[in-house]
Amino acid sequence: MPRAKTPRTTSTSNKQVITMPEAGAATPTRKNVAVSAPTPIDLQSLIQRRAYELYEQRGRTPGHEIDDWNQAEREVLASQTRQRTASA
Repeated sequence: MPRAKTPRTTSTSNKQVITMPEAGAATPTRKNVAVSAPTPIDLQSLIQRRAYELYEQRGRTPGHEIDDWNQAEREVLASQTRQRTASA
């Protein structure tokens, strides 16, 4: 009995397009689509990475986690804004 094909779908969270499988193929083909702006998850990871860099620059002394996070958030969001306005 032949396998049923799954319909084409577009995932908005990770910007991948799933196309119909070729005849005899076991799984659908995935094609990456260019992403113009980072997703909220990407922003959070960028902020987290920058906050950790700030923590390391300060000599890994505890007690400034909120300050590091707030500064990292400001820097990352400002950087994203500059990139969007430069590409527009």
